Amino acid sequence: MNTTTRRLLAATTLTTALAMPTPAHAATDYPGHTTSSYIVLTDTTTTQAHQHGCAEGRTGTTGPRILFFGTQEKNDTLREPGRTASSPTPRAPYTQAAQYAHHWARGFTECRTDQATAHLALGVNNKDDSGLTGTHAGQRWAHLVTTARDNSTTDAVTITTALDAEPSWSTPRWARDWLTAYTKATDVPLYAANSADSCPTTTSGDCANGWTLADVHHMAGAGNPRIHVIPQIYRTDGIQARQWANISRWGHTHTGDPLRFAGAMSQHTACSQRSCNNTDNTPQQAWAQLKKALDAHHSTRVNNLGPATDMRWP
Repeated sequence: MNTTTRRLLAATTLTTALAMPTPAHAATDYPGHTTSSYIVLTDTTTTQAHQHGCAEGRTGTTGPRILFFGTQEKNDTLREPGRTASSPTPRAPYTQAAQYAHHWARGFTECRTDQATAHLALGVNNKDDSGLTGTHAGQRWAHLVTTARDNSTTDAVTITTALDAEPSWSTPRWARDWLTAYTKATDVPLYAANSADSCPTTTSGDCANGWTLADVHHMAGAGNPRIHVIPQIYRTDGIQARQWANISRWGHTHTGDPLRFAGAMSQHTACSQRSCNNTDNTPQQAWAQLKKALDAHHSTRVNNLGPATDMRWP
């Protein structure tokens, strides 16, 4: 299959899967969840990648899975998730992320049941403490993901991208520059696995670190049909679901563009591995909170909210 054909198929696969007509019961029935992971790359993680992909294939659940590789740094290297710029932990080259994705996809394909398929999103965050500009970081990640997609050897797994954009981690300009550079450099679809730090739950207002609702709405895919949001719905009190419903409603009111939700993200498994405080929604709780908040207003109502995805550490 030539490169152009593969690109068209990848884009069509994601768009079709997210826009496909759904039976009436899907409007209220929980569709289950997938598992996404924080990845610590080493020279020996290819076996782990195959095992994780195989485990997800055996679930028989179709939907997105996100692999979070951490923060982009100079010379096309990655700082592992949860670390600061001063951390002495070894950095990994981008090529190891591509290799991990390749072995994950092989494991998923070899073990899958019920003809399950996956959108495997290779993810980074928007921390701006590494000395890179947002433009450079977005361009380089676009190159990495495009190469990984074009080298894919299975139709069961579609390589996509994820960005964990959090207001507390960068200026809004850095994040916007990343997204602009990325979307100009590639046609690979993107999942926005973002937070809405300190955003209001009703009407207008500012968010954390100088971000506005317009910034958060933009980073979640405003006006770009190739971006779908899987927001972080961690808190057990439901406030994050209400924040995201308000962001989508703000977009509908001010730009005519409510957000395109692909599911909800929880961290229940990650919290069982490392302690959390009132941020351990189960995948079903996260999904139900988001669905309820979105359905509370006609401008944000969704008929087909895809599966939740639950974060875990290796």
